[in-house]
Amino acid sequence: MDVSQRGNTVITKTIDEVLKEHTKSLMSIPGVIGTGQGLSEGKPCIKVFVIKRTRDLEQKIPKSIANYQVVVEETGEIKTLPKKQVQ
Repeated sequence: MDVSQRGNTVITKTIDEVLKEHTKSLMSIPGVIGTGQGLSEGKPCIKVFVIKRTRDLEQKIPKSIANYQVVVEETGEIKTLPKKQVQ
């Protein structure tokens, strides 16, 4: 959770809130095709899906965001199925 302190009140952000705030900037990185959430070592993490994992992408994608680990997954290109194949 993203925890910040204002006065005596502790404010926490859920992974959903963090994803909403950061998905647009992550998706603006060429080669990134999606974001989501998952688990890494039993803890919530942010997943960033890329067409191909490269050194350049690894340098552009942060290792963590708001105290959540970022996990990069190579998926290849994702295409939608034609309507008649979708069930």
